[in-house]
Amino acid sequence: MTSFDSPPQLNVWRALLALAVVFVMLATTGWTAIRNHRGPATPLEASLSAWERGDLGGRRLPDADAEPARLARFFASLNVQQRTRLATRYPLAVGNMNGAPVKLRYRANRVALDQARKVERKRMHDDRLSPAGQHEAGRRMHRFEDLLQEGRQILAFDPNGSGRVAEVFGDLGKAQRVSVVVPGVDSDLLNFQRTDREYSAPVGMAKSLYEAERAASTDSGTRTAVIAWADYTAPSGVGMDAATAMRAEDGAVRLNALVRALPGRMPVALVCHSYGSVLCGVAARTLPSRVSDIAVAGSPGMRAEKATQLRTSARVWAMRDSDDWVQDVPYLEVGGLGHGADPMSRAFGARVLSAQGAKGHGGYFVPGTESLRNFAEIGIGAYRAVRCAHENVVCSKGLSDVAEAGRA
Repeated sequence: MTSFDSPPQLNVWRALLALAVVFVMLATTGWTAIRNHRGPATPLEASLSAWERGDLGGRRLPDADAEPARLARFFASLNVQQRTRLATRYPLAVGNMNGAPVKLRYRANRVALDQARKVERKRMHDDRLSPAGQHEAGRRMHRFEDLLQEGRQILAFDPNGSGRVAEVFGDLGKAQRVSVVVPGVDSDLLNFQRTDREYSAPVGMAKSLYEAERAASTDSGTRTAVIAWADYTAPSGVGMDAATAMRAEDGAVRLNALVRALPGRMPVALVCHSYGSVLCGVAARTLPSRVSDIAVAGSPGMRAEKATQLRTSARVWAMRDSDDWVQDVPYLEVGGLGHGADPMSRAFGARVLSAQGAKGHGGYFVPGTESLRNFAEIGIGAYRAVRCAHENVVCSKGLSDVAEAGRA
């Protein structure tokens, strides 16, 4: 990587300083007023409000944002018919409720997706919308139809705005280890899966990782599950939002809530791509100890100068292929812009992995790449099988000591 005093880096540095001025102006003028303005309730907010006012046979419902353990006890006290009634009556509330049984969330989100599909189908033929608006409604309707396909396990769903969604591959209830794929910019409902550049979208990433973990665990028999987690409002494109930690900070709260609510006590590995690594870096200090590993790929920084500043007990891994454009971003933070040191640098102190075979910023989950293989070995806890970057001596240090512990 070139030094900061080269002409391209100076230009980016000046651009960041200019953006900092704009950011301060926006933050002290009308932007704050716009952000604080409250419009009509979103579908999720309406469902949560109905839940708060609701009851079950005269029995008051618990707070939707109560501790997951309390909500789990509440649902455990109900029979199948009562749980189904709640999922049908308050689908978005139950479908996004940390503490609700996983399979009940799947059921609730199918109801919510079907309702959202019907809304978009009407909007497709709404003459009050422009042709572009009708086309967008059609795209959303087809996405909801995709998510409703038999066998899909939708753990979270919010149709508002660009939307949020999370999907599970494997059996969360029986898994011995779980991997959570945290994607970067443009991760929304419409980009949740793609036919072109399949492995650069959350579904393609997670599905590919799940298949790689299954292949890697043939001998050990380790049961795994993988979550495609686009359940935060990601930045749209490489603009102001992507240069700050605002979206990451909001997403970190949601990621922390997800991890704490996962069933059982299985270890959890976070696999964080691009801006998703910023989110994982912000979340690191608040995550529970069950998070055993944080692996980042194509990272613009983790909002820290050293891995120790993340204040996590998890092993921190980093990889980047030689064709990834992200290596040319300025690894610094000034005035809230930029995301700190390069996780690949020796000074940062992460375990640097080989990404051989990966090409470009979106190629880390392509089958046959060493990057995907490394993610899979970490996901199943086979630490001694990972392949480190040849120049990184920190990577393999102590792995033989933790390998068996990681399989527990």
